[in-house]
Amino acid sequence: MLPGPVRLEPRQDAEPEDLYTAYNLSVPVDHFHNDSTYEPHSDDHFNLRYYFDATYYKPGGPVILLQSGETTVEDRLPYLQKGIVHQLTKATNGLGVILEHRYYGTSFPTPDLETKNLRFLTTQQAMADQAYFQQHVVFSGLEEYNLTAPHTPYIVYGGSYAGAFVAFMRVVYPDITWGAISSSGVTEAIYDYWQYYEPIRIYGPQDCISTQQKLMNVLDNILVANDTQTIQDLKSAFGLQNLTDNQDFANQISFGIQGWQSRNWDPEVNSPSFDEYCRNITSSELQWPATGELASNASALVEAGGWGNESDTLQNPMLNLIGWINDTYVSSCESTQNECFSMTNGTSKMYTDKSIENQDSLSWPYQYCTQWGYIQTGSGVPEGQLPLIPRILDLEYLTSVCRYAFNITTSPDLESVNQYGGFNISYPRLAIVGGETDPWRPASPLATLDVADRLNDSSTVDQPLILIEGAVHHWDENGLFSNETTPDLPPPAVANAQAEIAQFVQAWLMEWQQHCSESPEQC
Repeated sequence: MLPGPVRLEPRQDAEPEDLYTAYNLSVPVDHFHNDSTYEPHSDDHFNLRYYFDATYYKPGGPVILLQSGETTVEDRLPYLQKGIVHQLTKATNGLGVILEHRYYGTSFPTPDLETKNLRFLTTQQAMADQAYFQQHVVFSGLEEYNLTAPHTPYIVYGGSYAGAFVAFMRVVYPDITWGAISSSGVTEAIYDYWQYYEPIRIYGPQDCISTQQKLMNVLDNILVANDTQTIQDLKSAFGLQNLTDNQDFANQISFGIQGWQSRNWDPEVNSPSFDEYCRNITSSELQWPATGELASNASALVEAGGWGNESDTLQNPMLNLIGWINDTYVSSCESTQNECFSMTNGTSKMYTDKSIENQDSLSWPYQYCTQWGYIQTGSGVPEGQLPLIPRILDLEYLTSVCRYAFNITTSPDLESVNQYGGFNISYPRLAIVGGETDPWRPASPLATLDVADRLNDSSTVDQPLILIEGAVHHWDENGLFSNETTPDLPPPAVANAQAEIAQFVQAWLMEWQQHCSESPEQC
């Protein structure tokens, strides 16, 4: 064999976007000319962006491809420098790739985001992009090697939506996708995804959970009672007296608990917002002295909301919630409150701006409006259980973007996603990895995992199942430089999961070698 290219270890003092070069591969806008969904069809091509790192590559090694999913590719570059892709390329003498998803970053097949131009934004078209990439890419500086599939084994990795995406790649394109690692992969599309809050309710600090449930129930009871003066008193206490719609108000008050998903073992990406929020609403002391003058108002609101028997203990948590909301959200509004916070304002720029620069407001919403769902309601929570967000946050309200931005009035086509296996997706060399406390776990194959039974009895090298104790959302994706690790970082559960991933990938590559020895014409 020819010797591999000689490269230095990745620099630790460089930002990843300065370390790697962006490349583009021209791919078809429309891969499915026989499908009327995409009419009028297009014969055009567009540039699909990717980055790669050949630091550890040796001839015969695999391509480890991370699908970036519903974000710009730059957000995933740290995994090439020191995360899961870096670890796997080092363990396998592989080449690492981060591939952008169409309609994110710079990978746009259309000039704008007008609804008619979003018809090519489906998971199926994006999967076909990746299949085309795997079959046609030529890596700069490595032109002498055939690194296309099926001649080279492709091990694909993704987290969250991208985790489901790569699981589907293994099922739909098995001949060119040798193995797939689905981390926190949401393989079951669910329209009313009230279950998002269940892992938070079960695994979150119970004093915070209990207080949150009571405070949100106070808001619900006041808003449902529909007494104009009490509702105005409630909005005024939060400094949101000029926010017209009651559901907009409830939505604005509900965000704190959602910080759970942004917790991470990696200090560089961890958000402290959830812990800060819980410290506020569970404190018996005032955290925002300026709210002290609202004490009588808070007590009256707690009573009006049906919790008068606990007004003494809930008064300061309510005042701290008011202070936290004001500091975190209300004070940042530099326009009218309806312009800043309303989802029911059909003329809002987040709906009407169809430029590519508004991709954060439109690209993923279009995907969940048309295929994926995942509307995280309070209304779906079973009766008799207090929700973690106001119950008045229902499907009709939370799908406002579908109607105002895209004029979509029907529910998403969940079967277009669930046809690949949903909760029960299974395929040789498809690994399912997830966090025990992940709010997306209820949409994954690990949703009802009995740890003792399924991990011991069902997990194999061919089809691994890994549930990472205490982990939240694709915690196995992050990594540290070798001189940054400590006995506590990464946490043992994460380090063990990453070591297991490397081991079964190496086993899959031994299968590849056996496959090539039996069918050399395919390699």
